Amino acid sequence: MASLAVHAVSMVYPNIRGAVHALDNVSLEVCSGEIVVALGASGCGKSTLLGLMAGFQKPTRGQITIDGKPIAGPGADRGVVFQDDALMPWLNAEENVAFGLRLQNCGRAERLARAKDMLALVHLADFATHKIDEMSGGMRQRIGLARALAVQPDFLLMDEPLGALDELTRERMQSLLLSVWQQTGKGIFLITHSIEEALFLATELVLLTPRPGRITRRIRLDFARRHLAGEPARSIKSGPEFIAMRETLLDDIFAAEREIADGLLQD
Repeated sequence: MASLAVHAVSMVYPNIRGAVHALDNVSLEVCSGEIVVALGASGCGKSTLLGLMAGFQKPTRGQITIDGKPIAGPGADRGVVFQDDALMPWLNAEENVAFGLRLQNCGRAERLARAKDMLALVHLADFATHKIDEMSGGMRQRIGLARALAVQPDFLLMDEPLGALDELTRERMQSLLLSVWQQTGKGIFLITHSIEEALFLATELVLLTPRPGRITRRIRLDFARRHLAGEPARSIKSGPEFIAMRETLLDDIFAAEREIADGLLQD
């Protein structure tokens, strides 16, 4: 079982007005077949944490490892899905999905075959040759997901991938993401501002405080697996257990924000 682990990581950004302490002593682990979701208000360091796990930058303190080995930068063992789909409009859907394979010097026939497989996985097999500007927002996000999966990473790192979608499309995409997770067994780390989305998707939810980001709560959840076992999403999200957990998390987030605001007023 592959493991992507964050060990006591802190991140401080130098600034002419004083250093910005984005993360403080954060530790977590993402294993194959698990979805770890980081939840927190704006400014809690979620995107910074994901960028460190992707290898886009190095932490000020601490270490990030894959199967015990420190990461030195971006790698094919981690696929990244951004909130902005970052697709190339001059390429069609199939070519966008195959782009990462092209960078790996994969032969044309093999990369197009794999691209077709990934498009089928996200239910877009019939749109392989369509232009990107012919796609809806949800379809574009599915292409971004297929592109990340095409290089066969061990882990998916997802930065608010559904945040720009309308509510109905977002719920459909949540179900699709769980289906892809079930079929591939990838380890997924996802960040979101949505409490409902975090509860529904996570096998483990971690709650981060406002800056500097610290993990204040960890919750093991089974809503995702219940949905994959056949329970409708609306039934889960309207259930008393789900609603109670949502309200508890909302109270925690508001309490943390009030604490920060009170500290600023006292200063």
